Amino acid sequence: MPDNAKMEKGHISIHTENIFPIIKKWLYSEKEIFLRELVSNGVDAIHKLQHINLIEGLQLEDEYAIDITVDKDAGTLSIRDNGLGMTADEVRKYINQVAFSSAEEFVEKFKDLDDKNQIIGHFGLGFYSAFMVSEKVEIFTRSYQSDAVAVHWVCEGSTDYHLEECDKAGRGTEVVLHLGAEEKEFLEPFRIREILKRFCNFLPVPIRLAGDVVNDQNPLWTRSASEVKDEEYRDFYKKLYPLADEPLFWIHLNIDYPFNLKGVLYFPRLTTEFDVAKSHIKLFCNQVFVSDNCPELIPEFLNPLQGCLDAPDLPLNVSRSYLQNEPQVRKIREVISGRVASKIVELAKGDRAGFVPVWENIHTFVKYGMLRDDKFHDKLKDHVIYRLAGSQEYVTLPEYLEKAAAKHADKVYYTNNEAAQSTYLKLFANQGMDVLVLDSLIDSHFIQFLEMKNGKVAFQRVDSDVTENLIEEDAKIQLPGKDERKARLDRIRQLFEEAIKADGFSVRVENFKDDSVPGMVVLSEQTRRLQEMTRMLRKGDENPFGEHTLCLNGKSPVVDTIIGLKDQGRDEDAAMLMQQIYDLSMLPHCAFDRERMAAFLERSNRILCKFGSLG
Repeated sequence: MPDNAKMEKGHISIHTENIFPIIKKWLYSEKEIFLRELVSNGVDAIHKLQHINLIEGLQLEDEYAIDITVDKDAGTLSIRDNGLGMTADEVRKYINQVAFSSAEEFVEKFKDLDDKNQIIGHFGLGFYSAFMVSEKVEIFTRSYQSDAVAVHWVCEGSTDYHLEECDKAGRGTEVVLHLGAEEKEFLEPFRIREILKRFCNFLPVPIRLAGDVVNDQNPLWTRSASEVKDEEYRDFYKKLYPLADEPLFWIHLNIDYPFNLKGVLYFPRLTTEFDVAKSHIKLFCNQVFVSDNCPELIPEFLNPLQGCLDAPDLPLNVSRSYLQNEPQVRKIREVISGRVASKIVELAKGDRAGFVPVWENIHTFVKYGMLRDDKFHDKLKDHVIYRLAGSQEYVTLPEYLEKAAAKHADKVYYTNNEAAQSTYLKLFANQGMDVLVLDSLIDSHFIQFLEMKNGKVAFQRVDSDVTENLIEEDAKIQLPGKDERKARLDRIRQLFEEAIKADGFSVRVENFKDDSVPGMVVLSEQTRRLQEMTRMLRKGDENPFGEHTLCLNGKSPVVDTIIGLKDQGRDEDAAMLMQQIYDLSMLPHCAFDRERMAAFLERSNRILCKFGSLG
């Protein structure tokens, strides 16, 4: 057919007469996406013309733009570009000859799809998405070629079309949508601006609405990181998330090989309102907004990340199933994980005091990432910081082990509850021994993971045993002799074994270096871990406390008082004190039921009344 269109009527070459009702029905829930498709087509036409202009040296004007016009009286919405334009033959080829599957296959394949906007693009529906909102669509277009004749195409939502010459003056294409009666919202400039801000805010061509440019053509990720100041990163973050606090840190991506990926990612300050289970990344394709729900692009442990990723190699209408099965997506995740790890290392090597508040926000996700990703672990293992109990000082694990090498080589003492374990922590502090605070939910798993990764290092909670560093050596004990010492310790043990009736209970007597603590319940690290695992399986069983040891301090004045009371025949008072020592030692380990707590408080009052006046 010759490249002219004096007056032509025809039939769009598709495989079903009912394709337009199907488009309206199946794409209705995401109908505003039509504007993204038409604007993107215009930008693409401009880019193609710019390329031809450069290659062929046509010396065309450089002022390119997309203009959007609303005419409420006529009920039309127009999208106009000054790009490549089309000849009559090109209109026949690109507009009329659309190859669809049969209507039955189309409906059957996508009827259960949750995200309807994923359909667009799979069957060449970019331009035809205009019929989601239009009763009639017109195209006025003129090719950039010097001898081109402008043409006018019109279709009223059926497979029939009209094509004729027209008097359009300038090159480019204008698409005029005659909106349906139920689509009048798209005649409101504020609604159009809202859609443009969502889908087209960062397109590289000026987009004008009523003469005003509504988009940012040069977003930060298109620039080199060396050109961008910190304040610009913060301002861009505010543009993306106006109500959010200032981010903790950011990462600028500009990757050309083995794939193309640009973007700026931010780690936010987390609040109770922040949904860490949801994806917060905005995905773009050549600066066209694609989705803000693409969890497949980010490792699960980095879900809090916000910001923008521009992946031009991914299709504009990318689907969730595509992302789940595309090898490039896995590589993108690996790159992001590696860049985040490198940024954290950079921050950790800098100002420790400045890194601490960042770490307090991100440590759970970093530890989870180390559990899940060996490469992530290897980069960060020597830069994880831990707070020392009773202070605001933070150390790395290598720093802690180096300092503790003389007293307890390859052994790490930790607390998961400073308040409940304060008695134990006091003993360690008095002997100049540092204790790490590991009190988050993930730490119990993280500890075992670190032990697995480094077989030499063992973690031991402060209440798991009375370490030899807290016990006096035999040579320093000022007693008449070993026999007398053994007899005294045996007597103390026997007294408590007779007084305390509890399942799995045993007694051990040592002379602590510190005499301020009469006794502590200890539970071996491995036994306690096993019991905690069992507790998770026994839902509803709050205190499955099994075998445990009461480690008594033979040097304690309170223990001496108990022996004195027994010698005086005051067995009831001695038993009361022994039960009190046991209950005080148990409090850090388990919650008392109502009956036991009442007995403990009543006994405490009796002890105060009876012994409060004694010298």
